[in-house]
Amino acid sequence: MAAHIWAAGQLIDTDPALAFRHAEAARRRAARLPIVREAAAETAYVAGEYAVALREFRAIRRMAGGDELIPLIADCERALGRHRDALEVLEELNPKNPDVNLHIECLLVEAGIRDDLGQRDEALRLLKAAISRRIGPPQAQARLHYALANLLEESGDAEGARTWFSSAAESDRYGDLDTAERLAAIDGITLPDFAEDDEDDEDLDAAEADEAVDAGEETPVEEDEEAVMAEAESAGEAQAEPQESSEIPADNLEGTTTEETER
Repeated sequence: MAAHIWAAGQLIDTDPALAFRHAEAARRRAARLPIVREAAAETAYVAGEYAVALREFRAIRRMAGGDELIPLIADCERALGRHRDALEVLEELNPKNPDVNLHIECLLVEAGIRDDLGQRDEALRLLKAAISRRIGPPQAQARLHYALANLLEESGDAEGARTWFSSAAESDRYGDLDTAERLAAIDGITLPDFAEDDEDDEDLDAAEADEAVDAGEETPVEEDEEAVMAEAESAGEAQAEPQESSEIPADNLEGTTTEETER
């Protein structure tokens, strides 16, 4: 079980589908362990298995309580096309919760829902209102600016999008957002892919690791537990080393009780 959890953590950014398979294998062995359910939920969410992610996030919330998973649960409902249910989930957020990052996450999800429902003006209003209050730490502000820029670009406002993508880049201390690529696309510039050689090397390493378990067609984890365990052991050799709130009154954040618009 531990090998599957470790492999899921190593693979979630590079191969979410395989990470999800490992997490599911761990869940079948120890479904009652919180760390196992968290791994299953997170990998399912990143892999786009939203029905599974929703089930697991809801189970974790029932066990642990709290509001921390509300934006993720709402975003899963949104991804499954249940926008009204998603808005109802957001309404469960305690308006007195002091976690500003949680309120911002909920606002971002709500903005995405409103846009999906054809309410782009409302989505823009929510984002602009939050930005005008300068709430949250720089990284949260960067995500708000990025979300606004994304909507403006989709609305055909290239100049507005450039302004807010540039602003997002200034606040993005950790380089989590692809603002450089988005700005280059607006300006019609193709950026060089410096990661191409590294990706080729990783592909070779992954191919060598997979030979031990995938001689022919890929075997589903449900049908071949031994193959998945071999992948977990191979991942330990092939993967690189592991990676490495301010408070506000709820009434300072408009709209947060009801949604990376980007996902």
